[in-house]
Amino acid sequence: MTERAEPDAERRRLVADVVELLRSSGSTVATAESLTAGLVSAMLTEVGGASSAVRGGLVVYATDLKSGLAGVDPELLAARGAVDRQVAEQLAQGARWRCGADWGIGLTGVAGPASQDGKPPGTVYLGFAGPDGSVVRALRLTGGRQEIRHAAAVAALEHFEALLR
Repeated sequence: MTERAEPDAERRRLVADVVELLRSSGSTVATAESLTAGLVSAMLTEVGGASSAVRGGLVVYATDLKSGLAGVDPELLAARGAVDRQVAEQLAQGARWRCGADWGIGLTGVAGPASQDGKPPGTVYLGFAGPDGSVVRALRLTGGRQEIRHAAAVAALEHFEALLR
């Protein structure tokens, strides 16, 4: 087995576990992704049978789409910028509401190479909205642009798995 195969196998196991947890509880999920531009949705739908648990996702890479599609407060975006913990929370809530899902996952952050809104590359916020409310996780990731985006997507699934358990 190559070094690369092990992380891929671990990621596939994680995704399969998340989808099975959703399916066994009769729950659904939707995403609103900025930083990851659909990576979480793509990962979730790699698993056969995911259609019973994954409602859909919004790619809200542009700031105006965060409010227009996901329902993030435009005043919040104007005051705090797109990379903010409240934005991640509202992305998750918007995904849940707009897609009619039990759970919403929202991701925003800076992949680099430059800072955004005064936040350095590797700044990531993961929002989760569910039947019992919302939670946000802040991360500081390292690496290049693609490594940060991939690590953020995997971290979102790991945190979501923990919430489902």
